[in-house]
Amino acid sequence: MEPVSGSSTTSATDDIVWEVKNIAAVIGRTERQTFHMLSAGHLPAKKIGEKWVASRRKLLAAVLGDAA
Repeated sequence: MEPVSGSSTTSATDDIVWEVKNIAAVIGRTERQTFHMLSAGHLPAKKIGEKWVASRRKLLAAVLGDAA
């Protein structure tokens, strides 16, 4: 069975950002700043095991919403 053209499978996985260093790159902060923001609950993310995971779209909305 071939994938359906235009399916959201690829875009859904592209939206996921794993680890503090990658989340920091998305929001333009240092790893240390990002870790503190994550730990304090200031960013929309979850900790799975030892790693943080977040939606790129939700991160950008949170950061840009704070700047407005």
